[in-house]
Amino acid sequence: MLVYKSAYKWEEGVCLGEVLDFPGTVSCGSTLNEARANLAEALRDMAETNLFRGESLPMPDEQRTDHDADLEEPIYLLLQTGQQLSRQVTVPAP
Repeated sequence: MLVYKSAYKWEEGVCLGEVLDFPGTVSCGSTLNEARANLAEALRDMAETNLFRGESLPMPDEQRTDHDADLEEPIYLLLQTGQQLSRQVTVPAP
C-alpha cells in the first residue's frame, strides 16, 4: 500500500481535491465526501494509466504540502496483482 497526501480547498461552493505527490491527480465535488470519493477514483485511474504505459508510480512524499489547502490528509493506494477481470454490463430486455 502506498500512502499519498491529498489536499482539499473550497472555492466558489466547490471542494477541489488534489493528490500532492502524484502529479495530475485532481478532482472536485459539491461536498468533501464527494470530492474524496472522486479523488480516490482519479488516483486509481492515474495509477492504472502509469502502469499500462510502463511508467513507474511516483513515490509518496510526506514533505509535500499546500499551504493554501483547507485540509490535508492521507489517501491510500492499494495495488493488487493477478489476472485482469473483464466486466460486462447488460441491460434487461423489456
